[in-house]
Amino acid sequence: MESTSSSIPAATQPSQHEVIEIIPLKGLPIVAVVLAGLVVAIAGGWLWALDFYHVVGGGIWTALDLFVGLVIGPILGRLSIPARMEFAARFMPKMAIIMPTLVTMTLASGFQMALELGNLSSSSPNHAWLVASFIVVGVMAVIALGILEPANIAVLFELRKPHPNGRIIALLMRRFIATAAVTAAMQVATLVIMTRVTI
Repeated sequence: MESTSSSIPAATQPSQHEVIEIIPLKGLPIVAVVLAGLVVAIAGGWLWALDFYHVVGGGIWTALDLFVGLVIGPILGRLSIPARMEFAARFMPKMAIIMPTLVTMTLASGFQMALELGNLSSSSPNHAWLVASFIVVGVMAVIALGILEPANIAVLFELRKPHPNGRIIALLMRRFIATAAVTAAMQVATLVIMTRVTI
């Protein structure tokens, strides 16, 4: 039996009969409906719908970042590599469609609302806060889509191999959790800014 530091015994891997999906196909129709609703809200200029998308998308994005970075991260750090693999096989596919959807919902609706309400104008009292918000959220979006998502996909491709490499998975999971913790901290700054804008 090989060491768990490099390759994981078949008995501790997800079932060979269980195909690990990179993208859960059953979730795509839900994503399509959500994004179609967002397009309709933007095209119609419906502030209530844009507000709904922004609050719901931002709220879930914030909660997920805080939960993954501050709760799941420390727990995963204490688990064995086989346990991390078992968790990743079930958690990562869902995150592969949830995070891009939440980022799109939050950014698109937020920008459109700022445009409709005139907050993008340099004369607006909220202009400076909106610029700060764009910077913080822009960095979080780059981290989510440029670091978290590729690490997520890489873990799933590794898990699909006949003999996944435990070291690679552990390294990618550490990167995923570390960047999630960074975005969790930035989410606190976003909450402060958004609270200020609504006053």
